[in-house]
Amino acid sequence: MNIEEMNIKERNIECSQALESISEGVADYASMAPAPITVKQTRVSAQLLKDLMLKHIYDTSVISVKGLAERMSLTGSVVDELSHLLRDEALVELSSSLNGDGTLSFRLTERGRFSARDAHDRSGYLGPAPVALEHYKEISEHFSLATHSVTQEGLSALFENFIVEQLLLDQLGAAFNSRKAIFIYGSAGTGKTYTIGKMMALFQDACLVPHALSIKDTIVSVFDPQIHVPKTLRNTGASLLYNRAHDARYVPCQRPIVITGGELTADLLEVQFDPQSKTSQAPLQLKANNGIFFIDDIGRQSISPAVIFNRWIVPMEEGRDFLSLANGQHFEVPFDVQLVFSSNLNPLDLADEAALRRIGFKIKFEHIKPGAYRKIWAQYMESQRITFSEPLLDYVLNELHFREGVGLLPCHPRDLIHMALTQATYKGEPGLVTKERLYWAWQNYFVRLEQSTNEVIIQ
Repeated sequence: MNIEEMNIKERNIECSQALESISEGVADYASMAPAPITVKQTRVSAQLLKDLMLKHIYDTSVISVKGLAERMSLTGSVVDELSHLLRDEALVELSSSLNGDGTLSFRLTERGRFSARDAHDRSGYLGPAPVALEHYKEISEHFSLATHSVTQEGLSALFENFIVEQLLLDQLGAAFNSRKAIFIYGSAGTGKTYTIGKMMALFQDACLVPHALSIKDTIVSVFDPQIHVPKTLRNTGASLLYNRAHDARYVPCQRPIVITGGELTADLLEVQFDPQSKTSQAPLQLKANNGIFFIDDIGRQSISPAVIFNRWIVPMEEGRDFLSLANGQHFEVPFDVQLVFSSNLNPLDLADEAALRRIGFKIKFEHIKPGAYRKIWAQYMESQRITFSEPLLDYVLNELHFREGVGLLPCHPRDLIHMALTQATYKGEPGLVTKERLYWAWQNYFVRLEQSTNEVIIQ
């Protein structure tokens, strides 16, 4: 038995030992997305994987099978098979020396360096191996939001320490169960963004997010560290255990929540190709798959609300989206997304009745009542370790809000108290909130537009 065969045997034994100690949670992922042990089982073209391996070796000069397996998120047996194919084509060769751990390393031949540069010129992607689109569709269906139901009990428990009307919670709970798009609207500061963001906590389980997708010979990156939060798996002290437990081309993540607002542009909803790096990025809705896509501040974008609403007609009705690559190739992806629109503008000013009918629920966030305002005020005072004062709160409600006709919003207590505290610190009296300081905060918080000597409009 030669050295190379001994190393392969040792890796197989090591893999078997690791698989025997996989925790229950990890094993579940392994049953849904088992780690491929042959190139064929990856369901990705061998040529694409060979090109990717050449680029990784070119990037490192010399690298072991273990190093390639970690970089490409593939099992050692798949990397072995690919390395044999590349050696048969005289593109790679064994390094003349062993690594410190006794394993063999590979380096490119002159012909291999030429092929690696050519592969990079065609695609600049350098990361874990992609998964086949058809395989991802199967995984996405398994983790569909349709497998979850929101209950009144669960929603009430989630918002136990958050002051919100039960009627509003009941509307939101039913809306999430419908799986249809939701349009929430109301004045700025009514808690729309916070409430929807908190709703995602109802789904505590994880889903599998691919590092990238293979669309024939094109790789589209999906995993985004700014959006996807990897889920910690139990009993994964050894890195090898994690990598061998399931197909490591998928990352177990918390269900994603993507929030975008006035910065949203039409190109962010399509595959983005960078001609300089020659890489392709998935659109926001694909990154949000199996989670929430929250489009905030409708009407504030550079694109019209009509364009935004019309973009979702087919995905909302059919549960699938159609995208295009830079080469003009079209492909279909799953659309398992809780789509939520939000605006502080009149919905009828943003879309016609036909467009609004396609949105299942239209939920208005109202100004809050004095009782809710008092509870929020008391909560925030307590969080700042300030003694609650009923006269101070009565002053704010009666002499400021009611006298000047300003509706009550859940953000007002926090903002007014915080501003009063900043002045207290400036004056050398930290933590001391008085009527005068709350009035000062009021004057600095609202925009006051004087229309005449007898009329002042507060915004």
